[in-house]
Amino acid sequence: MTNGREAGGEAAFARRLGPGRAHLRILGTTDLHAHLAPYDYFADRPAPHLGLSRAAALIRSLRAQAPNALLFDNGDFLQGNPLADLAAREQARDPGATHPVIAAMNALGYDAATLGNHEFDYGLDTLAAALRQARFPVVLANLARRRGADPTRDEGFVPPYVILERTLRDGAGAAAPIRIGVIGFCPPQTLQWDHGRLAGLVEARGIAQSARALVPLMKAQGADLVVALCHAGIVPIAARPDEEEGAQDLALIEGVDVILAGHQHLTFPGAHPAAPGVDPARGTVHGKPAAMAGFGGAHVAAIDLLLGRGRGGWRVMAHEVRLARTAALPAEAADPAVQAAADAAHARALAHIRQPVGRLRAPISTFFAMAADDPSLRLVNRAQSWRVAQALRGTPLARLPLVSAAAPFRCGGRGGPDNYACAPAGAITMRHVAELHPYPNELRALLIDGATLKEWLERAAAAFNRILPGREDQPLLAPDFPSFNFDVVDGVTYRIDLTAPARYDLSGRLIDPGAERIVDLRLGGRPLDPCARLVLATNSYRAGGGGAFPGVRPEAIVFETAETNRDALLAYLRAHGQVAPPRTPGWRFAPVMDASALFPSSPRAVAHLDQPHAAGIAPVGPGPGGFMLYRLRLDPGARE
Repeated sequence: MTNGREAGGEAAFARRLGPGRAHLRILGTTDLHAHLAPYDYFADRPAPHLGLSRAAALIRSLRAQAPNALLFDNGDFLQGNPLADLAAREQARDPGATHPVIAAMNALGYDAATLGNHEFDYGLDTLAAALRQARFPVVLANLARRRGADPTRDEGFVPPYVILERTLRDGAGAAAPIRIGVIGFCPPQTLQWDHGRLAGLVEARGIAQSARALVPLMKAQGADLVVALCHAGIVPIAARPDEEEGAQDLALIEGVDVILAGHQHLTFPGAHPAAPGVDPARGTVHGKPAAMAGFGGAHVAAIDLLLGRGRGGWRVMAHEVRLARTAALPAEAADPAVQAAADAAHARALAHIRQPVGRLRAPISTFFAMAADDPSLRLVNRAQSWRVAQALRGTPLARLPLVSAAAPFRCGGRGGPDNYACAPAGAITMRHVAELHPYPNELRALLIDGATLKEWLERAAAAFNRILPGREDQPLLAPDFPSFNFDVVDGVTYRIDLTAPARYDLSGRLIDPGAERIVDLRLGGRPLDPCARLVLATNSYRAGGGGAFPGVRPEAIVFETAETNRDALLAYLRAHGQVAPPRTPGWRFAPVMDASALFPSSPRAVAHLDQPHAAGIAPVGPGPGGFMLYRLRLDPGARE
C-alpha cells in the first residue's frame, strides 16, 4: 500500500535530484517476534505472508532501487514463538551459543535496532548474551540501569543513541558525508510487564521526556538527521508522560525527522484511525514521515527522503512513505543468507513443537473464548491452581480458598482469523501448549480479598459492549479490547450482566463507580464475602501490573517462581496423562430478553459448534478481514 504512488520515491524524486540533492531510503521492520522462516509454529504449517527470510527478499529489492539506503529494526525481534523460546534456553545454558535471530539480522546487514518490551522476557543476562553477537548497534534511550539527574545522565545498559557516519551519492553522482542519529524507545510499562525479571535492575522514563533531553544533544554532536526507532504505537491523542503508545508525541519534538513506530502490530500508512496531526493516507504525524510495518515480517516500511545539502548540513526537503507486503512476493522468494542462518533453528523448533506431552479426552479451542466459558481456559486455570497448591502445601496459605485467572492469548484480534488455539481429542503436543500460553510469563500467586476479585472480574468485563434488551445482532466485543486482558477466573461461579455499563474502560481506568456487570458471584455455592481472603493464581505479567487490574501490588504477591505458566501446564498434562477438559461452566452471561449479539471468530469455528459451551451460538456469514461472524442468543434458556 502506498499513498497512491506505486512507483515509489526513486521515481518521484528523480526529476528533483542534482548536485547537493540526494535520495535516501529508510527501510524498517518491527515486531518480527522471531519469525525467521515463513512458518506458523503454533499451527505447524507454512505461512508465506510471514518471516524475515521472505521480508529480506523485499528488502534487498528495495535497497537495489535506491542509491542510498539504511535498514532498521524497531524491536520485539527476540521473542514470540517456540523457535525464540528454544534459542533463549540455549543462550541461558551457553551464552556463546549463536542466536538464530541475531545471525539472520547480521546476514541481512541491519544498520541499527532498538529493543521492544518482549526483548526483556528472558531476563537481562540472556538478552545481553544475544546482543553481544549483533554486528549492528542496538540503542534504547528510556530504559536504563540507573536514572541520573536527567536523561542525559542515565546509565544505560545499551547506548541511548548512535550517530551513523555514512556517505551519500547525490543526483550528480558525487559522494558526500552524512551523519544520521538513531535513537530508540520502548514502553515504560516494560518494567511492570517484566517486573519479576527487571525489578531493581532497570528504571524507566517516558518516551517524550527522554527524547526532549537527548535529541538536542544528538544535533549538537553533528547529526544531520534524527531517526526515532519507537517501539510504541500511534494513538489519536497527546500522550501522558508514561504513555505506552507515545510515538505521535515524538513528531512534536524539534530535531526528530523520521519515526519508525511499532508495538501495536498495525500498519501505517494504511487502515489506521485518523486524528488531528495523524494522516494515515500520507503516512505523516504532525507533518513528519512515520511508518509502522505490522508484525512478523509481513510488511517492510519504506520511507523515501529527498535531502538537500546546505551550509548547515543535510535537511529533508520532501518525503514519501509506503509499506511493501511480503505476501506480494512469488511463493518461492526468500533470501538465502537469512534462510541459511535460520535453517538449523527452524528444524529444532519443528522437532520441539511436535513432541507429545499428554492426551485430551475431548477437543479444546479458543474460538468462542470471548463469548462463553471456554474449556481451554479452564484447563490452563486448573494447571495453575494445581501447581500453586503444590507450592503452598504445608503453609498457612494452604487453608485459604485458591482460585486462578487466565486469559485467551490467541483469540483473533490483530493476529487475524488464524490466531486461535485449537487441539483435537487425542495426543496434545508442545505446539498446542504453546498456543494456549505463547508468552514466557512466570507463575505467580496473589493474596486478595473477595472485593478485589469482584473488581478484577469487572475489569475483565470491559471486553464487552453494553447490550440492550429487545435488540438483535448488537456487537458483543468492545473495539480494540485485547483478548489477553479478558481474565476468566476458575474456582468461583459468576454471571456477566451485559445490560449494565462497563465499570472500567479499555485501559483499566474506573469510569463508572456505580456500574456492576459481575452478578451472583459465588464461592462453593455461597455468595462470596467481600472480606474473604483468597489466593489467586496468575502470571507475572498480570502480577506486575499488566492490564491495570485492581488490587495488584508487589506486597500482595505470596508466591513467585522462575517456572513459567506454560511449564506448569506441561507438568499438569504429564502428571495426569489423559485429561478431560472441564465442561461445567464457571461463568455465564446473564439473560437479556429478546436480544442477540454478534462477534467475530475463525471460519474454522463452525466445526466446533457442537461443543457444549457453544450452545446458543450460530454462524451468520463472512465478516471483515477473513473472520466469520457468529450470533450469540442471549434470551433466557437460549444457552441451556
